[in-house]
Amino acid sequence: MGRNIRKRRSPLAVKVTAASAALALGGGGLIWANFYASAHESNNDAWGGNRTKATSAQVATISCPDVGQKLTNVPDKARTDVAGELSNLDRQITEAYQRLATTRDAQTRDASFVQNSILQPLKERRQNILDRIKLEITRVGGTAPGDLDTLANCTGTPADQTNAGGQQGGQTGGQQQGGQQQGGGQNNGGQQQGGGQQQGGQGNGGQQGGNIGGQAGNGPVAADFVDITKAQPNVQAKPRQTGNASRGTFTTRCGVNTNKNHNTDNVIVAPGVKNGAHHLHDYVGNQKIDAFASNDTFLQGGSSCQNKNDLSSYYWPVVRVQDGSQDFDQNNDGGGKEGNVGKILTPVQAQIKYVGSPTGKVVAMPQFLRIITGDAKTTTNGLANANAHWSCTGFENKVQLTEQYPICPQGSKVVRSFAFQSCWDGQNADSANHRTHVAFADANGNCQNGFKAIPQLTMRLVYDIKPPTIENGQVKNAYAVDGFPEQLHKPSTDHDDFIAITKNGLANKIANCVNRGQNCS
Repeated sequence: MGRNIRKRRSPLAVKVTAASAALALGGGGLIWANFYASAHESNNDAWGGNRTKATSAQVATISCPDVGQKLTNVPDKARTDVAGELSNLDRQITEAYQRLATTRDAQTRDASFVQNSILQPLKERRQNILDRIKLEITRVGGTAPGDLDTLANCTGTPADQTNAGGQQGGQTGGQQQGGQQQGGGQNNGGQQQGGGQQQGGQGNGGQQGGNIGGQAGNGPVAADFVDITKAQPNVQAKPRQTGNASRGTFTTRCGVNTNKNHNTDNVIVAPGVKNGAHHLHDYVGNQKIDAFASNDTFLQGGSSCQNKNDLSSYYWPVVRVQDGSQDFDQNNDGGGKEGNVGKILTPVQAQIKYVGSPTGKVVAMPQFLRIITGDAKTTTNGLANANAHWSCTGFENKVQLTEQYPICPQGSKVVRSFAFQSCWDGQNADSANHRTHVAFADANGNCQNGFKAIPQLTMRLVYDIKPPTIENGQVKNAYAVDGFPEQLHKPSTDHDDFIAITKNGLANKIANCVNRGQNCS
């Protein structure tokens, strides 16, 4: 998915079977596998089972550029075909990953095997797909990015050189201080504002060696956690409200997914692609959202919300506790087959609330508006689109973490919060990279470049989790958000998805409530 333009972070802020592998949608990803292993390594179990590994086993990564985030201007007539080609790129990464996992002996005997037999063929196959993407765009009158060909090459990194266990881009493992990115209008340039200072903790890229931790061997690691009582306060003041502010709120009560409505699809990013997310989602609101749902079928979905006029789809990756337990999807795609293991935790509370703009009135959300906040692939893409907020009850107004999970004190619960983009381009319900049609407000709460303020969707999910412990540099009973296995279950990969679907004038009622300064539900 594409890079979002200057966003403001809200203070709310392997064992692999032949049929499955690690990949990231958009034709880019960081593939990891046991690169070298001795002959006595067990190969008859699924991720999360009992494994015998040689102490000399190493981990290698293959990093492929994310093609999807480059495609910011795909004509509507070409989007379906381009999405299919992006899916083909992902399948190619799957095949490369499988080949890494099944050619270990050859890799040990020949130092050039990976380059000659995996990376070079992968580059050639990716180039063919990129050529087809360019053709699909140009045949309907569009212009393909000029640097698309440079995205064909993928690179491999041996375990002793990778920073897979640490933070992206040389960042330390400590909490993110300040770090608000101001701005929000499309292509509005400018500089990043705010603290951005990293405090505490250490990166552990070199610490892990050939082991990147976690029940499935793909994270999280000890440096991904911090005792929240020792984290420095970093929550910044909200923008000052003007006299024209829309001060109201609208709360919709949709439950916590106690009925276990799950799937591993993502109809926004990968329509028509089964298991397009490669990790499990909780769904509340609309009950019939999967890869094959469409605008024509959304209105027949039914809703878990108390307000039956709210058919919107609210979905997020599940959280699991990695305590050696298994869940129903231990042997399924998107679950144990792809490194998402452990017991699925249902939130004890899910608050979904729409809030107003501090500087003016809002317009109603358009029907079928799609918004993704955060980035599921920050380990590959960096933190430009990260919008994860982790905290604990009793600490939410003091500390919000992006790059670490909190260890909460006794009596406190884990909280993950989301504040969605609140500026809309006034025309499009979606965009080619699913980002540029919406934006974050600037430091003062204003929408830029002609964007219109819409009710800002905020979500707060609360979990009752036994605090993990750190012993001898290892995390015990870790919890982690589901994700692509190559993203190493980093906290920063947390993200949230939303499709606005309403009936009987509810969208206007939400906007009017917010504009009048009322608290409605």
